[in-house]
Amino acid sequence: MTQMPSLPSTPKNNDDEIDFQRLFGLLLDHKWLIVLVTAAFMVGGMIYATLSTPIYQGNALVQVERRSSVSPLGDLATVMGREEQSASAEVEILRSRMVLGKVVDRIELDSVVIPRKLPIIGEYIQRNGIARPNLKTWPVIGSLIERYDSEIPLIDAVNSAVWGGESLQLGRLDVTDKFRGQPFFLRVLEEDRFQLRLNDQIIGEGVVGETTGFLDGGVNLRISKIDAPPMTEFTLIKLHRASAIGSLAARLGVFEQGGERGGGTGMLRLILTGTDREEIRRALDAISQTFLMQNVERQSAQADQSLEFLEEQAPELRAKLSDAEDRLNQYRVKLDSVDLNSEAQSYINQFIEIERQLNELELQESEISQRFTPQHPSYRTLLRQKNHLINEKNRLNELVNEMPAAQQEIVRLTRDVEVTQAIYVNVLNRAQELQLAKAGTIGNVRIIDDALVAGGPIAPNKPILVILSTIVGAVLAVAYVLVKGILNRGVESPEQLEELGLPVYATIPLSEDQLKLVRRIKYQRDKRSSSIIKGILGVVNPTDTAIEALRGLRTSLHFAMLEAKNNCIMITGPSPEIGKSFITINLGTICAQAGLKVLIIDADMRKGHIHNAFRHASEGGLSELLSGELEWQNAIRQTEIDGLFYVSRGKIPPNPSELLMQERFGNFLEGFSPEYDLVLIDTPPILAVTDAAIVGKRVGASLMVARFQLNPPREVSIALRRLETSGVEVKGCILNAMEKKSSVRYGYGYYNYSYH
Repeated sequence: MTQMPSLPSTPKNNDDEIDFQRLFGLLLDHKWLIVLVTAAFMVGGMIYATLSTPIYQGNALVQVERRSSVSPLGDLATVMGREEQSASAEVEILRSRMVLGKVVDRIELDSVVIPRKLPIIGEYIQRNGIARPNLKTWPVIGSLIERYDSEIPLIDAVNSAVWGGESLQLGRLDVTDKFRGQPFFLRVLEEDRFQLRLNDQIIGEGVVGETTGFLDGGVNLRISKIDAPPMTEFTLIKLHRASAIGSLAARLGVFEQGGERGGGTGMLRLILTGTDREEIRRALDAISQTFLMQNVERQSAQADQSLEFLEEQAPELRAKLSDAEDRLNQYRVKLDSVDLNSEAQSYINQFIEIERQLNELELQESEISQRFTPQHPSYRTLLRQKNHLINEKNRLNELVNEMPAAQQEIVRLTRDVEVTQAIYVNVLNRAQELQLAKAGTIGNVRIIDDALVAGGPIAPNKPILVILSTIVGAVLAVAYVLVKGILNRGVESPEQLEELGLPVYATIPLSEDQLKLVRRIKYQRDKRSSSIIKGILGVVNPTDTAIEALRGLRTSLHFAMLEAKNNCIMITGPSPEIGKSFITINLGTICAQAGLKVLIIDADMRKGHIHNAFRHASEGGLSELLSGELEWQNAIRQTEIDGLFYVSRGKIPPNPSELLMQERFGNFLEGFSPEYDLVLIDTPPILAVTDAAIVGKRVGASLMVARFQLNPPREVSIALRRLETSGVEVKGCILNAMEKKSSVRYGYGYYNYSYH
């Protein structure tokens, strides 16, 4: 027996190296897969872009004027350091529940009408105005409608869906808080009547144009108009007010348009998105108008507050003025007449100015006290000014006290009259100014541009969507091919097997005709299906390239068997589904056609299927022969091919390996192999079970079969080592199912598998 060459412990190629030539070849080999996947994604993107609901965008422009906030009571901006509200505050007011809540109530955004749609294409049908089809005129379907009416789900879906041009106009929908957010299903009946359901329970019927109460007044509904045939359905929902406000706020954007140097301009751009162009326009106009009105009301409220304060002060001042005049007249009558010198008149004029300023500060304090605490800087500034004026007033009083008694009294009385009169006149003037200001209040907000909705949608962007979907499809297809190619490190050239120390006796090309002879079947006992051969390629197409390659193998085996101990050849492999049975059957066929007497033995007693190729049953074969249930004369079967005989696997035994280890199997080979020129034995995969190692000890030569791009070199190396450990010499290897590939390079990988 010749010594088997030692196997290299590690492959020569480095697994970590990236073979770009092989990767490029993989892409070329799978170019049609990549093209098909890319085209599928592109078509899918086009369909999605076509069926997607378009999103529209509208915009409006308002201006918050940058002007000083001057109080009708005086120049408070100077006194209090008060500044105009920033644009960011106006943005928050625009997005507040105060404004948006009024908009929701004004245009009834909390009342939602949802037409029933056909699955997937329903939105597209309604959007493009596709008319309802008359199914009764369709062949076959028309007769089904007449027979079963709406019992067919598809027909019922078509009848109840809303088609292009059909609509419902909601006049009023009032519900109690208990029913807010719950869907009510409205079905159109005959003669402008409708039916209302809640949770699949009919709660009543109504007439178009009339307000109808349901659920003991919990729901009040008026439908203004229905333009849809009977059976059509709509869903009505009264949203929670907070939900409607939140939905509107989520679609609304408010942005300040900056100036040339980044400063604010007070120009606020309102942007609203949605699926209904008319609803966007109405909502934007309502937001602008509501914002404007609240601003006017805010300015008017300030004037009302100041006017109320002045109207309270006027009667008191008038009474004080009358009392001061009476006391001055009485004093003058009492003293007959008293004239004021220039010094006294100067004091009186100073008193008048101080009292006027004090009165202004008191009016300002009445307003600022409502907004700030006494510790606020503006409030403290006002108090300092007030204390200063009081000190000046006290100083004048001290100067007056130094004057003669008669002059002192006349100065005080004259001061009281003139100061009170000046204050009273000032209050009356301010009251008139406030009334004029209130009547002409316009606020500091202007609507520059009314709502304008763009003619085309902003989303989806169909060209971009199609391009992106195409790119995604191409990337996924390329990634799949590359990852699969990188993970699949199966043998791709004879040189890989020769590097393992194995001579390659033949490379068998993949045969399209052979693929037609293979069938996939699944037995109840199996977890997965397996391939069986329903014919012999050497008979069906003797000129096939695979058969020609097997003829070359026949010649190589002739010389390889010259020194063998017997004429028995075992054909095995690392894993299932690699074509061992195909090679065994067709090699035996072409040898028999060459005039040799050939015996094929199916030693795969677990899943052997050679009998299927000859269209016979598996019973009465090797398992029965080895167990003593059958004599050899009955086990060997003759085929339709002259000189070709075979032994089927027999019934599946519980202990195939133990049967092969018996001397009965060796005696069978030694006794009957001389009667044949060649005995071919098909065995199970060596990495799955030990049967091949048992059979290999009794044969003259063993051949290893590896399948192109399926069995990695490392897997073949492990299979060889397992046979070598059992003392089995492997003469050479057969590379099966070779294909012409652009990825001519190879690498290594490893597959874990189990033989079921």
